[in-house]
Amino acid sequence: MKRSPPKLSLSLLTFSALGAGAATPALAADLNVTVEVPRLTVAEYHKPYVAIWVEAPDASAAATLAVWYDADSKEDHGTKWLKDMRQWWRKAGRAMSFPADGISGATRAPGPQKLVFSGAKGPLKDLKPGQYNLVVEAAREVGGHEAVRVPFTWGKPGAPATAKGTAEVGAVTVAVK
Repeated sequence: MKRSPPKLSLSLLTFSALGAGAATPALAADLNVTVEVPRLTVAEYHKPYVAIWVEAPDASAAATLAVWYDADSKEDHGTKWLKDMRQWWRKAGRAMSFPADGISGATRAPGPQKLVFSGAKGPLKDLKPGQYNLVVEAAREVGGHEAVRVPFTWGKPGAPATAKGTAEVGAVTVAVK
């Protein structure tokens, strides 16, 4: 006579598997970022090239989120100036091909720029929970260079964090939602 396994054990296995999943923290869905491109009163104004990336605790680049540059320049001269964003270029930029799908974009006009990056796809999909810095680095022709770091915790929603640059970058706000 064949015996079938008791239904009780199946139920216990199902509930124990559900309980184990509930104890694991859910990964954050989105990284909401606002970058202010300041309005400068200078004789010759050029929109800044900007790299936005996630920096790991060991100061390596964990993910490049956006690169704003002059992608439409003749003979692809826009990519020539990407190396002016020195920190990002050394850590991640020189290994990339441009235009980079989902990352490359045009330079932006002065004012607040709101961005949302999904944790389920794109550059953040493989980011492990933990402490990171969002880095916004800007370089401008006939202008200056500046990098602003905003610490945040990836993997759980939290209060927005803000830092402010002094010249080429205005306020930068990061919120994990």
